[in-house]
Amino acid sequence: MSPLHRIHALLKRLDRPLADGVFLALLLAVAIAAGWLSARHDRYWDWTSSGDNSLSVETLQLLAELDQPPRITVFADPDGLLGKSIRRFLTRYQQALPGMRVEFVDPRRFPERARNAQVRVDGQLLVEYRGRRETLERLDEHDLSAAIARLLEDRRPWVAVIEGHGERDIDGEAATDLGRLGRELEAQGFLARPLDLALVSDVPVNTHLVVLSQPEIALFPGEVERLIDYLDRGGNLLWLLDPGPLNGLEPLLERLGLHPLPGVVLDPESLEQGADTPTLAQGTATPHPLTAQLSQSVLLPGARVFAPESAAGWTLAQPLLSGPRSWNEVGRIEPGSYRDEVVGELAGPQALLLALTRASTEGDRHQRIAVVGDGDFMSNAWINREGNRALAFALIDWLSGARMHPLPSPAPGHPPLELDDERRLLLGLGSLGVIPGLLLAIWLLIQWRRGRVR
Repeated sequence: MSPLHRIHALLKRLDRPLADGVFLALLLAVAIAAGWLSARHDRYWDWTSSGDNSLSVETLQLLAELDQPPRITVFADPDGLLGKSIRRFLTRYQQALPGMRVEFVDPRRFPERARNAQVRVDGQLLVEYRGRRETLERLDEHDLSAAIARLLEDRRPWVAVIEGHGERDIDGEAATDLGRLGRELEAQGFLARPLDLALVSDVPVNTHLVVLSQPEIALFPGEVERLIDYLDRGGNLLWLLDPGPLNGLEPLLERLGLHPLPGVVLDPESLEQGADTPTLAQGTATPHPLTAQLSQSVLLPGARVFAPESAAGWTLAQPLLSGPRSWNEVGRIEPGSYRDEVVGELAGPQALLLALTRASTEGDRHQRIAVVGDGDFMSNAWINREGNRALAFALIDWLSGARMHPLPSPAPGHPPLELDDERRLLLGLGSLGVIPGLLLAIWLLIQWRRGRVR
């Protein structure tokens, strides 16, 4: 008898339980080998539809600017649930920065190191880069990337936001306020602070940028003069000049030689592209440093436009224009509105954003002013729409002389799962009746087939 026939006869003599045992042993061996290999692989795939397990494009661009990897110390038990969760999260950064060192320090085993690092919560992170350090008590991609962005800069620019007369609040949560922008500024190391001109004799000399939005009530005597003095000293200004009364800002407008056109922008193309109102201006970028990074349209609801004029001594640019079919509507906004040249309605494109520059008296730098015909695009309700966020960052960059790094948006909270009575009934029947019944039917089928074989 040949060896092949002998092996065949031996296999036929094996009992069914022994064969099942061999199969189970082989299956366990394959599973253990796969687990061992998976713990040592160097390639990752993110199959989630939203890319939850991958770093955003903004973070990857930020990490590319580092000339050496940062060092991260995690104050948590490396074998605890929190420590393992943090390790999994930081793996994304280590994939992008293979040289990044991550050290875990258990505060219970090393209390002295925890005290020296002023650890207040379990899981606190210490991020170090080129002698600078940042502490994080809350961990997500936005917060960690913001900390790295702060470590890239060696100064904290001051941004003064005018308040006191109903202007947009840099700390406010209302839809028209600038709270989201304020948090972005703080996250990147800017010192964004409200400034009431009625309470100070002058704009502080260490101010890198003043942000002025439209006041709802008139300024007090002397306040606009303080703004003009600030500009005369070479200060930079971002003016969100919404349609409506100037409420005491007329002298500033005259000093800059600006001429806003009456009315608001009306663009029929907005309706054709799905907007709810024709007064939603979609800004078209022209070549300028402010628009160099724009990849989407800027949305300005209810904006005004400007004549391309400024005072002598200023170099004027128009980085953002209204659409070619737009005009400044002076009358009521209603279906069938048309442009009437008699009342001063001019055909587009017209300037939605003016950028003014002139040589400064301080060294070789240039003084810069940006005037936008709408403040809503930077508001809480609109800053994350289309290219609004990118333009807001570009304005801060260009005017302050500091750099705002694009950051991933803060992770939204996951909404709770809410099921109506019908879906709850279907879920209950499926889990308690259908699935067990299906498993029982499969078992009965297997037993029946085995009985037939015997």
